[in-house]
Amino acid sequence: MSTQVHATLSAAQVEAISDAHDEPEWLRERRLAALDALEDLDMPDVIRTPGRDWTNLDALDYETIVDPENQAEEKEWVGDEDVDVLPIHEAIEREESLVRDRLGKVVDPHRNYLTALSTALFTTGTVVYVPEGVDAEDVTIRTTMNSRSLFNYTLIVAEQSSSATILERQSTGDAVDGERYYSGIVEVVADENAHVQYGSLQNLSEETYNFQVKRGHAATHGTVNWIDGNIGSRLTKTSVETRLLGEGSESKIVGAFFGHGDQHFDLGSRVWHEAEHTTADLVTRGVLDDTARSVYEGVQDVGREAWDTNSYQRENTLMLSEESEADASPKLIINNHDTEASHSATVGQVDAEDLFYMTSRGVDEQRAKDMLVEGFFVPVLEEVAVDELREDLEDLIAARLRG
Repeated sequence: MSTQVHATLSAAQVEAISDAHDEPEWLRERRLAALDALEDLDMPDVIRTPGRDWTNLDALDYETIVDPENQAEEKEWVGDEDVDVLPIHEAIEREESLVRDRLGKVVDPHRNYLTALSTALFTTGTVVYVPEGVDAEDVTIRTTMNSRSLFNYTLIVAEQSSSATILERQSTGDAVDGERYYSGIVEVVADENAHVQYGSLQNLSEETYNFQVKRGHAATHGTVNWIDGNIGSRLTKTSVETRLLGEGSESKIVGAFFGHGDQHFDLGSRVWHEAEHTTADLVTRGVLDDTARSVYEGVQDVGREAWDTNSYQRENTLMLSEESEADASPKLIINNHDTEASHSATVGQVDAEDLFYMTSRGVDEQRAKDMLVEGFFVPVLEEVAVDELREDLEDLIAARLRG
């Protein structure tokens, strides 16, 4: 491995994080095991298209931007009175068995080098616990990063026949200048007949390298839906995933991104159909301007036991500049013939005929282009069932268009 942040990271630093939060021994041991695993783990797989590897994570200067002992943030939680929305270390104190049994069971801490690093170093996070039969509609988490690096962990557990809508926002404060590193891991557990909708809106500073993994498990007739909005960061590597483990389980993954300057987005969506009568829908739209780059990989994996499966995927990227770059790699892995599945991906520029039509009717060319971009996002914004998140995305898109 060409980059070894663990060369400057010690067990004493990891233990200091654990001591500062008075953590139980089982969590200290998990941190140290993750630290030890760094030696043998590789960086996350990057998306490859013919003739190109899109994202070189080894090239980042982790020794400079990862500062385990100086993590700081402002955090705001807004929750439903029937739901526990707790800072992660408070949740460990109050619901230790729940956190011990669920944390790290959806996203493998040793999945790759960066997930292990996150497990060893996280200092902040949230646990959302939705008891059986409870419906929670307004859970909001806001994180403002005020340090060189920040490692954040979110665990959502929805018990049988419950439902929850969670919105999580990430932004950057003004406390630090220069390059930064943000890491976020999100785990969602939807028990039988539970419904979880998790929306994320990332608007980190454009000096920030952003690595996130979001993964959910859906039990029988359970639903895990994702909304993944990416506006900020210098480089984003994110993967949004669902395992459909129970009969009749469902997942929808909705993504939207807007890059400009020299921003780089490496975006993955993946769903595993592992039981009968499961359904998935993957929808992503993005816009690129200036010299921004994006690559998208969507995978629908249908297992041998996944009879009567429905799985759909579509990704569209609109390029506003001749210098921007985009590619997409949709994939189907089908191991059961009783499957209805499709995928599509397009990359293109603003339609010249549409632009001519609007300018010929008196619309200023820049305004016409802005209107076409706003219209391009409409199909994906219509998939966002949460009004607050949809309005936030619309506002950020409009602000980006205004420059």
